[in-house]
Amino acid sequence: MAKLWGGRFQKSTDKKVDDFNSSIRFDKRMYKQDIKGSMAHAAMLGRCGIIPEEDSRAIIDELKNILKDIEDGKVEFLIDAEDIHMNIEKLLTDRIGDAGKRLHTGRSRNDQVALDIRMYLMDETEEIRKMLLHAMDVITELASEHTETIMPGYTHLQKAQPVTFAHHLMAYFEMLKRDFMRLDDCRGRTNVMPLGSGALAATTYPLDRYGVAKELGFDGVTMNSLDGVSDRDFVIELASCLSILMMHLSRFCEELILWSSHEFSFVEMDDAFSTGSSIMPQKKNPDVAELIRGKTGRVYGHLMGLLTTMKGLPLAYNKDMQEDKEPIFDSIDTVKLCLPVFCDMIATMTVKKDNMLKGAKGGFTNATDVADYLVKKGLPFREAHGVVGRMVYHAVTENKDLDDFTMEEFKSFSDIIEEDIYDAISMETCVNGRSVVGGPAKETVEAAIAEARKFAEQYKKE
Repeated sequence: MAKLWGGRFQKSTDKKVDDFNSSIRFDKRMYKQDIKGSMAHAAMLGRCGIIPEEDSRAIIDELKNILKDIEDGKVEFLIDAEDIHMNIEKLLTDRIGDAGKRLHTGRSRNDQVALDIRMYLMDETEEIRKMLLHAMDVITELASEHTETIMPGYTHLQKAQPVTFAHHLMAYFEMLKRDFMRLDDCRGRTNVMPLGSGALAATTYPLDRYGVAKELGFDGVTMNSLDGVSDRDFVIELASCLSILMMHLSRFCEELILWSSHEFSFVEMDDAFSTGSSIMPQKKNPDVAELIRGKTGRVYGHLMGLLTTMKGLPLAYNKDMQEDKEPIFDSIDTVKLCLPVFCDMIATMTVKKDNMLKGAKGGFTNATDVADYLVKKGLPFREAHGVVGRMVYHAVTENKDLDDFTMEEFKSFSDIIEEDIYDAISMETCVNGRSVVGGPAKETVEAAIAEARKFAEQYKKE
């Protein structure tokens, strides 16, 4: 097949080079964006008198037909045509002849592909943001059911202080909220139109760049043609946002994997979101959580690959930049694969409240509250810390919890301790006494859930 750029060449491209050079197998997913961008460009060319109005109309009409044919499965893309841009241009010129050849006036594939990838990533980012809103809804709904479900909180994976399962869940809401806002910020920086940058030095044609940007829904245009075609910051930034999002899902999955073990037994995955063993009949494996944790490394790898690809490229466009698409496409696909199954997994799991409470009562999670009790009785905190440390040592040697101390035992460590100590260090008091903003008390978490729902609702109305 004759190349659209082949005028300077006297030999056909080697078949292996065609296969090596072609990107149609992965960039064909951008066909909608490519056609939409070409229609806006053609309309502008006609409006500005750069090409005849009748040619502009013919191009736009036929591009609409090509879009429908692609979506109806009637188009077979050609490897020889290299990429989605050349495939669509070839279809156009084959169908309407010379008018189709005028479409590329004032445009390079360099600014065309930069346009397409920006439009595609903005569309996909919006889809992921909607999925995140659903994930946040699932978390807040689950949290609303567990504002009184007490569990141990951990530092260093050692029991630290009692919290509620709702409070723990809402920590992940905050993470996903930040992911949502990061994607919003990233989309804003992606929403700048590069078309009109040409190959690298713009064009001599009087293009109406702002008009095209407005028609395509961009907030503005790129202000330097070299940067317009060579910038892939927005791809790397999205890869970073998706990596952080996957890290958050992976952290939660790691906890679910631990909690579903016999040693913790805080939750049990639903049968529909678990698998068994081919040899051990008793096994119920949290494979969904493990796969999400595993796929996180895949997304991280794409981020590092993109950074490495771009780190040594001189201005402006280089063919290396074709390697931006497969990593970011796979990162997007991976996130969109993980989020729905993650949501269904946590929505259907069984929460073992009694085991969580039992876990909170063990491990001296109320030790800080004993210290706080002594402080409120007038003892300086550092002295109270030492007293409670000695209490814990005694409890360990006697194999008992602090709640099990007799009053005589308490008095042996400090004579300011009274009968009210037992109420002061109960699990319920330990949790609900922490009612400062951001704390685990029932009323505080309920307020946080209400604010979380309000946050999600405002974006659903957009």
